[in-house]
Amino acid sequence: MKTSSRFVAYLGLLTGAAVAQFPPSPDGITVLKSKFHENITISFKEPGICETTPDVKSYSGYIHLPPRTLEDLGEKQDYPINTFFWFFEARKEPENAPLAIWMNGGPGASSMLGLLDENGPCLVNPDSNSTTLNPYSWNNEVNMLYLDQPVQVGFSYDTLANFTTNLITGVTEELLASQPVPQQNSTFLVGTSPSRNPNNTAQGAQNAAIALWHFAQVWFQEFPGYYPNDSRVSITTESYGGRYGPAFTSFFQGQNEKIAKGVWDGTEGEKYIINLDTLLIINGCVDRKVMWPSYIHLSYNNTYGLELVNSSVHEQMVDDYIRPGGCRDQIDECHAVSSLYDPDNVGLNATVNKLCQEAEDFCVDKLRDPFRKYSGRNYYDYGQKDPDPFTFKFFYGWLNQPHVQAALGVPLNFTESRDSVSTAFRSIGDYPRPGWLEDLSYILESGIKVALVYGDRDFACNWLGGEAVSLAINYTNTTQFHAAGYEPIQANETYVGGQVRQHGNLSFSRVYQSGHEVPSYQPETAYAIFMRALFNRDIATGTVDTLANGSYSTAGPPDTWHIKNEVPEPQLMFCYVLEPNTCTQDQIASIENGTAVIRSWIVVDANSTARFPWLLDPEEDATSIPPFVGIRGPSILLNVWAMGLLAIIAVLLLISRYVPPCDEAWKEPEYQTLLRHNTPGTTAKGSAA
Repeated sequence: MKTSSRFVAYLGLLTGAAVAQFPPSPDGITVLKSKFHENITISFKEPGICETTPDVKSYSGYIHLPPRTLEDLGEKQDYPINTFFWFFEARKEPENAPLAIWMNGGPGASSMLGLLDENGPCLVNPDSNSTTLNPYSWNNEVNMLYLDQPVQVGFSYDTLANFTTNLITGVTEELLASQPVPQQNSTFLVGTSPSRNPNNTAQGAQNAAIALWHFAQVWFQEFPGYYPNDSRVSITTESYGGRYGPAFTSFFQGQNEKIAKGVWDGTEGEKYIINLDTLLIINGCVDRKVMWPSYIHLSYNNTYGLELVNSSVHEQMVDDYIRPGGCRDQIDECHAVSSLYDPDNVGLNATVNKLCQEAEDFCVDKLRDPFRKYSGRNYYDYGQKDPDPFTFKFFYGWLNQPHVQAALGVPLNFTESRDSVSTAFRSIGDYPRPGWLEDLSYILESGIKVALVYGDRDFACNWLGGEAVSLAINYTNTTQFHAAGYEPIQANETYVGGQVRQHGNLSFSRVYQSGHEVPSYQPETAYAIFMRALFNRDIATGTVDTLANGSYSTAGPPDTWHIKNEVPEPQLMFCYVLEPNTCTQDQIASIENGTAVIRSWIVVDANSTARFPWLLDPEEDATSIPPFVGIRGPSILLNVWAMGLLAIIAVLLLISRYVPPCDEAWKEPEYQTLLRHNTPGTTAKGSAA
């Protein structure tokens, strides 16, 4: 769906520009100087929020890398890199637990999405002001390290800048230190962010790998909260992580080999071997050439029986892919010039950058966008119509609460997706470049496990494309992997969560009834796959020791296309104003004309009150945001261009003076069912246990 440009501009500022206020000054921070590197520092604190399990610690903080740190690997870097991390000890025996790194994709998306809406220790409640413990948290038995990367993503920053935004003109300007802080009003906001300069971040996945490796060298050797007996490190990621995962894991492994052979001439403190164990990718967009045909197929023929485009549009999509000069030819040209003139994919050749980006633009326009134009379905969950009512972004509001920012010790406001990072990656045509399959081959040959996991309701990085990627990897056991059949994924004793093909250290899983963020839709199935992959168990049952049986293969049919799905029942849509894509045109109109009633950033209407009954009486709910008492009583009335916006700013200022108990158990008994989308009643036909 489309939203008005003025409304989007307003909400973008509300979410990304500090929610109309500067963050509190960090305090209680421990700062350590690196033992190995002059001017590198580590800063952190124990936030005491989100993970409230007794005796389980968490640490939030930064690794601060000064300019020129990356030059030993040929990476130009004339800006500082301050990478935000949030580390959670395992709930069970953290000293004996392995570690997994989690990164969301984008490029430019914050990993707070994964932490607070998918697989982290807590889930943010609909009041955007409190949290509930997640029983399927990946830190149950694994130490989890969530990273905002590359620099400028989420809470990570290069340099901090205060800025002002005029909501009427749309003009954003940096507020210089010599200038007084202007007074805010109904159309004028202030906030703190990174520089937003696309030159001050990684230019593509390969350059991001270099920055992350330097972060890892410092963190694994010098962060005092990490001291395990189990040195295994896994990389888990999602979406654009289909590129991050292969690029980062292969780069780390290459550095490991150089260090082990004594051919790496890095400085002291840069010779730590990272013991890589597993690469797990959830709904990853990996190789464009391999995956683009699946968009054509899925648009017209899918296991949910939905015709997402008509036959004439489908035929045009086919033609745009195969015709001379079409998508396929343009990607081939991108691959050819990249291999010749920029084999490391670091963006050093302007002609290569231009050709690859033009290929991406063409393919997106011809093969992806027809779905968005004609289907009326959600891009990340085509089982639901737009706007998407299924996934929640309540963490937007939570992370911009002053008491949360103070607990985390962050000096800037939260933005979930950073355009400057996306611009940097797109500027070199990172999407369609080659090498990702070769990276996966190298990773497998190095003995590292690879688990590819795809929800089958996602269109953005869909399961047919993921399956094609798994079959396109050329490595020693390719033949055996192809010969392996599919077996059911027994998530628990009574529920089959999907189908898996596995041979040895490679697996591909199709997860039923799941959109883009599998741990959010199917938390138990995702948790089972994660645990089995990391602890050397077969994905299907968790009963076979794959370390002892390295030639293990699943047995069954060669594909799962015969397993059809039921279209899920439509969910009640509601408008969360910090995420404008959840709002209908009518809701946007009501916001703009001042008739909308908004509580906890949710538009109060029949749908939202059916899902969240407490919206009707927020005063009786101790965890709800205090109401704004103004002209129309305890409701927040929002008119973007008049008094309503002033009301929103007033209530936000009120929030800054109110610090409720962040982790009080959510009072609605239906909340866990509502938020977590396990749907055994709608599992694929013929596969229920």
